[in-house]
Amino acid sequence: MSSDLPSDPSRRGALKCLAFGGAGTLFVLSGGVLAPVDLALAATDKRTPPASGVPLFLQISDTHIGYNKEANPDVAATLSQTIDFVNAMPVRPALTIHTGDITHLSKPEEFDHAAALLAALKITELHTVPGEHDVTDGPGAEYFRRFGRASDNRGYYSFDHDGVHFVALVNVMHFKQNGLGSLGDDQLAWLAADLKGRSSSTPVVVFAHMPLWTIYEPWGWGTGDAGQAMSQLKRFGSVTVLNGHIHQIVSKVEGNITFHTARSTAFPQPLAGNGPGPMPLTVPSERLPAMLGVTSVAITRHPLKATLTDSTLA
Repeated sequence: MSSDLPSDPSRRGALKCLAFGGAGTLFVLSGGVLAPVDLALAATDKRTPPASGVPLFLQISDTHIGYNKEANPDVAATLSQTIDFVNAMPVRPALTIHTGDITHLSKPEEFDHAAALLAALKITELHTVPGEHDVTDGPGAEYFRRFGRASDNRGYYSFDHDGVHFVALVNVMHFKQNGLGSLGDDQLAWLAADLKGRSSSTPVVVFAHMPLWTIYEPWGWGTGDAGQAMSQLKRFGSVTVLNGHIHQIVSKVEGNITFHTARSTAFPQPLAGNGPGPMPLTVPSERLPAMLGVTSVAITRHPLKATLTDSTLA
């Protein structure tokens, strides 16, 4: 898909963009290796889950229930297709992480519809963070009424599963003037306290809606104070940072930290800098296979190191 990459060579190297659209990302843990596998591929190839190990968790993002325009007039159908993929997997993961924009306009009926669809998912443990579209009603009352218990209505929280420490962060409640997300001093102080005393050999997964690294500042694709959070994670040997928001796969490795964005189940968005700004992008159906891909992120324990490999399905 070289014709779709930005013309600036430095931006090409930074983005390493793989794909728009897609169903979701499956993460598996096997022999100390954490690796994301394209969900559609995993669902159709019954050899994938056993070969990769027992699935650890599934990441779904940007379902935008309530959106009904040209880029995808039936986002409920594509979310249902995602759920069908998951339910058909020979070995399903133990948990699901939704990295925000569950709804499009944070309306109660949109949350109702999303909940009804997600109820068909044969994975009972669901962890969420809000996207900006989930809190467009000011304080995000509807989102927190439904998903606030885990975080005592703060939005950020942590939990442990199979020896992995998961940290959910919120960066869509207080935007910087340039449109970048923000964590804020209170959340950063909470993160320091949460990580204190944990062994540096503990694998850590951090998830938020907006990117926790600056992908493209002119479009607000980043979090202004993310560097302060990442500095607290540097002592851990294996850190995977996940987000949604930009509706495409963009990855990078920085020291011990692997950054990885997720596809949307609703609609794609343009590559950074291509066009007037981020917005739903209509993709011709014949181009879709060339815009889907597989990303592998390996986190080994001896030595602790993250390696990222991208390839398309075309």
